Amino acid sequence: MNIDDATTAVSTLAAGPDWRWRNRFHALGAEFYTELSPQPLPTPHWVAHSESCAELLGLPSDWQANQSLNALAVFSGNALWPGMRPLASVYSGHQFGVWAGQLGDGRALSLGEIDTPSGPQELQLKGAGLTPYSRMGDGRAVLRSSIREFLCSEAMHGLGIPTTRALCVTGSPLPVLRETLETAAVVTRVAPSFIRFGHFEHFAQRRDTAALQRLTDFVIEHHYPECRDSPHPAVALLNAVALRTAELMAQWQAVGFCHGVMNTDNMSILGLTIDYGPFGFLDGHDPDHICNHTDRQGRYAYASQPNIGFWNLHALAQGLMPLIGRDHTDAVLEVLEAYKQHYANAMRRRLRSKCGFATAQKEDAGLIDSLMAQMAHERTDHTILFRRLSTFSTAPDAENLHVMGLFDDLAFRARWSAAYAERLRSERSNDLQRAAAMNRVNPGVVLRNHLAESAIRQAQAGDFSEVQRLLKVLQKPFDERHDTSADADFPPDWAQHIEVSCSS
Repeated sequence: MNIDDATTAVSTLAAGPDWRWRNRFHALGAEFYTELSPQPLPTPHWVAHSESCAELLGLPSDWQANQSLNALAVFSGNALWPGMRPLASVYSGHQFGVWAGQLGDGRALSLGEIDTPSGPQELQLKGAGLTPYSRMGDGRAVLRSSIREFLCSEAMHGLGIPTTRALCVTGSPLPVLRETLETAAVVTRVAPSFIRFGHFEHFAQRRDTAALQRLTDFVIEHHYPECRDSPHPAVALLNAVALRTAELMAQWQAVGFCHGVMNTDNMSILGLTIDYGPFGFLDGHDPDHICNHTDRQGRYAYASQPNIGFWNLHALAQGLMPLIGRDHTDAVLEVLEAYKQHYANAMRRRLRSKCGFATAQKEDAGLIDSLMAQMAHERTDHTILFRRLSTFSTAPDAENLHVMGLFDDLAFRARWSAAYAERLRSERSNDLQRAAAMNRVNPGVVLRNHLAESAIRQAQAGDFSEVQRLLKVLQKPFDERHDTSADADFPPDWAQHIEVSCSS
């Protein structure tokens, strides 16, 4: 199929939701995007939807069934609502540390931007067909990867981690070839913006300073207005993005989330988790865990993510240098170095909360580090360990086997339990109050690969109920009702053999 097929116009419906379309990205200029319609998806059907995301957008309660809206056609790329102006944006980037040149939305189309009570939100179809930036791809997404992105987007939102959202997934019998022959799907993504580090790199590499300035002004005006009056707005923007990125990395590390493909074109300028592909959550705590089967060198291993965030910020800084100027290099280096300390502070703060410490004391680092080192040594389950830690009793005769029994090393159990109990008593910690606080930051359920895989297998057989059930669980990951369910249990043995790659 050639690109001419992708530009075939789809019908515009007579009416859509009561939305005000803004479409501000169009004002940047034609060099930023290509306007084109999605490629229709034959015989579409609903797979899953998020009512939480629908509420964010202000969709009516009957939005799926309302025949006049025909949402199934719209979110499958077969029709448009009045006000939609679909486009694919162009950007560049570094992939696995190597400059990849021009990239862009190869299988995604922005439908436009609407006003919501939470501010403007952009809607995007992923898997909507060929674009001028598809390169050697087919512009499609498959059911497997679409379900994974849908579930993880909403799971991360449930965890309180900045992320793009997912409204729905639609499917089709259209065959799509990946490692094997699969069926097509489209996921509708939602975010205040999908602008990436790679957008800035693109225009800097092309030496198009005017376009780079328009992009920077646009992002500051609409997303970082606090940078507007700075003597050096581009430096202020870099600093704001660095702080958000540092916080995001700490949030990822705290819950054991591995992105898998932290290329600069997959880094959000708003500090959102974006582009869910070969992601994964840790089962056993392994700093060297590589969730992406394609990442043979381990560039994006779990423990490397904060440093990769730092590397990517350097790439963004290089993209902004034509606006900043060499005279302000020292200011840029200060911003980048500050990222390290901000990440360290954010990570320490989160680990203290995960351990139930209400105050900061000098022995905390050693106590936490020894716990994490033993978890890494024994491959202790990351999520279960921290969730069970809330049950720790400071009573002198407490054995605390429910949590400490997760470790095989008896000497470590005795030594660390005694030190931890003493630390908690030093701030007069109340066991019940501490447990409640810890259970608000340590999830009982995360989207482990085997949970996603089970839902996908059922969906591939035509049963989408498990996707919708799992969504409800993941949207409330701290709910204590999940603690006794299979969703919160140790992964089965077969989960060790699940592999995800860039095609996931």
